[in-house]
Amino acid sequence: MKISLHNAEHYKWGTNCDGWHLLKSSSLSVIQERMPEGSMEIAHFHSKSQQLFYVLSGAAAIQVGDETTILTSGECIHVPCGATHSIANKGTQTLEFLVISGPMAHGDRSNIELKPDESDTE
Repeated sequence: MKISLHNAEHYKWGTNCDGWHLLKSSSLSVIQERMPEGSMEIAHFHSKSQQLFYVLSGAAAIQVGDETTILTSGECIHVPCGATHSIANKGTQTLEFLVISGPMAHGDRSNIELKPDESDTE
């Protein structure tokens, strides 16, 4: 069956962000996500899943551990299993990207809480 954003399972996350399941199996997941400018997700890690983030359009600020990398269209980054990571759209246009997870990352997420002396000001 042909899959597109018109017929894929859709969900909302974060602050006005969208996701579409292009492939949803227990061993492999491919999701297209869209983040409006200024949006970001909470730092987290996956105990069983590794992920690849591939930018389709816009610019993504992806933090893996203590290192932040800016990705633009056609660039990607691998996030190993267990690595703390987050993604933010600090650009001036909508960010669209693919998240490829093996195995599926849904249900395998642990959020990292900020310590009392840390702030999320960006």
